[in-house]
Amino acid sequence: MNSAHLDDPLAMFSELLERAGRECAEPDAMVLSTVDADGRPSGRHVLLKGVDDRGFVFYTNLGSRKARALAANPYAALTFYWPPLAKQVRVEGDVERVSEADADAYFATRPRESQIGAWASTQSALLASPALLNERIRAVRDRFDGAPVPRPPFWSGFRVVPRSIEFWTRDPARLHERVIFRRRNGEWERSLLFP
Repeated sequence: MNSAHLDDPLAMFSELLERAGRECAEPDAMVLSTVDADGRPSGRHVLLKGVDDRGFVFYTNLGSRKARALAANPYAALTFYWPPLAKQVRVEGDVERVSEADADAYFATRPRESQIGAWASTQSALLASPALLNERIRAVRDRFDGAPVPRPPFWSGFRVVPRSIEFWTRDPARLHERVIFRRRNGEWERSLLFP
């Protein structure tokens, strides 16, 4: 770890993500944990699509279970685990929607089949049969045949604005190193935690 980054958790995270990119199959996979309006927690893997000083960004269908939970309770936790690095990072923070311009810009970079899939899928809704999904995919392909696929109005991104970021390093004796950063008055405070 670059010693200049030891007081900057976002720089530390970016450095780890870069290392993970060289050693892990899906370094950007993270568990997104949410709590719905009824207080029920749910976790699922999603892909990190951007990180900067503002936070951690992912994209989804706004009708999905995760998006509905975030609308009811705009707070989330992210968990990254990279076994080859013996590292885990946990992020907790408030959640906000990305701008329309950011969502449009990211959607334009997606492969065409992923763009079509975003239109065809009613994410998290019950699916009667795979044939129905295939039929919807064919209809979307026909609709946008020979034209760019625009971002659906029901598809966008969320940013987790971190309040805390914890870095965990595995120790064979189970005396894991835990460093936590908490944001107070716009500044990061660094502390150690017992394993």
